[in-house]
Amino acid sequence: MSQPTKTVRIWDLPTRLFHVALALCVTGAIVAVKLGGLWMDWHVRLGIASLALVTFRIIWGLIGPRYARFAQFYTSPLKTWAYFRAPTKSAGHNPLGAWSVFGMLAIIGWQGSTGLFANDDILTQGPFANMVGSAWSNRLTGLHQFNEYFLYAAIGLHVSAIAFYTYKGQRLIMPMVHGDVQADAVPKGTAPAQDDWRVRAGAALLALTLGTLAWWLIGLAFNAS
Repeated sequence: MSQPTKTVRIWDLPTRLFHVALALCVTGAIVAVKLGGLWMDWHVRLGIASLALVTFRIIWGLIGPRYARFAQFYTSPLKTWAYFRAPTKSAGHNPLGAWSVFGMLAIIGWQGSTGLFANDDILTQGPFANMVGSAWSNRLTGLHQFNEYFLYAAIGLHVSAIAFYTYKGQRLIMPMVHGDVQADAVPKGTAPAQDDWRVRAGAALLALTLGTLAWWLIGLAFNAS
């Protein structure tokens, strides 16, 4: 009789839900802006939601469970280069994945932040566009549009990395769905992440606070249009 495979909880539920929600919101925002017209209303909604999610992840990276924290997976460029040359087992994000997280949060955060001040010269504008004047709004609109190239590049690299690691036999997708990795895929003695009701209640309170702020910003955007 075969023994059940031992697993270790690495990704807490709030981190997993954030990952899915951000992917859906960013994808939806991109589709909406390409469709244009009345779909721009959804671009605004999903863009603000994406910014709220990035803010959630930044805060969660400071107060969340072990493997969600930036302090756990941040590493220096020198150590990242060493890992690239000779990969080793790691719990949570490996050094390359860690820099990918920082890059994605920075790019999406910048995109969402500039979008708050952007306009399309027709009907759609961010909630703070009128507060900075047309000249600054136009500058930030240009930066918002230019940053799309970095966003597409980051998404492409992210998807390519997942495909590469999957090809090499490392499971990355399913652990982000159910939260567990096989015990032999991480260093021996790896402690599991805390993922109990207290963690989830704290995340729910944070999400509710940021969701309320996002709702206010969306209302402000459409009242200003």
